[in-house]
Amino acid sequence: MKEWYFEYEIQVNRPGLLGDISSLLGMLRVNIVTINGVDQVRRGMLLRAEKEEQIERFMNIVSIMEMIKVTKFRPPTTRDRLAIRHGRYIQREADEKKTFRFVRDELGILVDFMAEIFKKEGHKLIGIRGMPRVGKTESIVAASVCANKKWLFVSSTMIKQTARNRLHGDEYGDQNIFVLDGAVTRRSNDERHHQLVREIMKLPTIKVVEHPDIFVQHSEYTIDDFDYMIELRHHPDEEITYELLERENSFQDSDGFGGFGGFNF
Repeated sequence: MKEWYFEYEIQVNRPGLLGDISSLLGMLRVNIVTINGVDQVRRGMLLRAEKEEQIERFMNIVSIMEMIKVTKFRPPTTRDRLAIRHGRYIQREADEKKTFRFVRDELGILVDFMAEIFKKEGHKLIGIRGMPRVGKTESIVAASVCANKKWLFVSSTMIKQTARNRLHGDEYGDQNIFVLDGAVTRRSNDERHHQLVREIMKLPTIKVVEHPDIFVQHSEYTIDDFDYMIELRHHPDEEITYELLERENSFQDSDGFGGFGGFNF
């Protein structure tokens, strides 16, 4: 059975409108998988049918209904599934279609969004921008759990500053999510770590890079290499800068790892 995303805008909001549409779908033997309001005047449905002819008949009828205006009808995208699940679309930059914006109060939606990407097969390079302690790493870990994938920190400051220089056994598997902190990788003087990063970037699997703008500095990679760019803020008007990060890094560099020691394995 195939799935479609059907969304309509209410033109005349009368009692029983949703019931009429649901009854029509039932008569045509089209299943409603999920239904939700996308905003105050739009409603979205995830539909499933055995034959395309059933969907075509439905569309022929609803396209001439005066009480609604069909706004979307297509195979469901990740944004469509999230809109159905959470009742609204995630924000995407108008001039940069691969950039998606979230605030900390939307961590649940962000985790769902990344989990949907993590479930896909093959190479995907994801960048995530945000100020320190906004929830970047925690969201990556939670999304990995939701996608039933194993996460591996190649470089990170999650517990202690980590810069790995080799992988072991099944850690090269395509079911792993490789997580890099662009700032840590850029500062690392270990050529073995950079060689490992180059190897991982060639693997047909998911890579997530925190601080991607720092990661691409003085490297062979560019922002255009990223398939998705996520921006996470404490509030919508927060400016993402690297001044605080650089100050923290300068403090850490005073004794290598800020007096806490570090992992390099």
